[in-house]
Amino acid sequence: MTDQSTDPRPLTGEPVALDLLNTRWTHGGEPVDLFAGAFGLTRVEGLTLWLRSTGLAGRFRADAATLVHLMTAREALARAVADPADESARDLIDAVLEHGRIRVTLTAEGAGERPEFADPAWGPAWTAARNYLDLLGAGADRIRACASQDCTLRFLDTSPDGALVRCPAAGCGDRAQAARHNARPRVR
Repeated sequence: MTDQSTDPRPLTGEPVALDLLNTRWTHGGEPVDLFAGAFGLTRVEGLTLWLRSTGLAGRFRADAATLVHLMTAREALARAVADPADESARDLIDAVLEHGRIRVTLTAEGAGERPEFADPAWGPAWTAARNYLDLLGAGADRIRACASQDCTLRFLDTSPDGALVRCPAAGCGDRAQAARHNARPRVR
């Protein structure tokens, strides 16, 4: 059991699209879903926690409609990330994107953009789908699944050489490093 302010997920702070995917993870070998009552949180409390951790809490409401739309986007993103060639996954992403648009604006700093939604409950889902497009534009090959056998998390490899294979969650990289260290022959 956790309180409503503590995010129980092992990896947070990834771009919004990947952070949404990381609302499902494994804990003690069992699947966990932040939006399905993980760690004693209700579904809407899990949504509230996710909105807060991604910086979207002030812009969107945590309610049942938002949760349904966000879970739709999560499923679409999971399919698209797992198989970028899957046309039906692309159609699902497009269906989410149909619920919002970018309004070009003039700001004091120059050109700006502002998202608009006919139904604000689609806002977080649309934001995650739009972020996925941005990630693809920056380099689809940098979107990674953790190579750790017990990990289901996704991360954006921001290393200079793009060679990370394990997520930065506490444990994954540490366990791999410890295993390599323990496998080295001992010199006496």
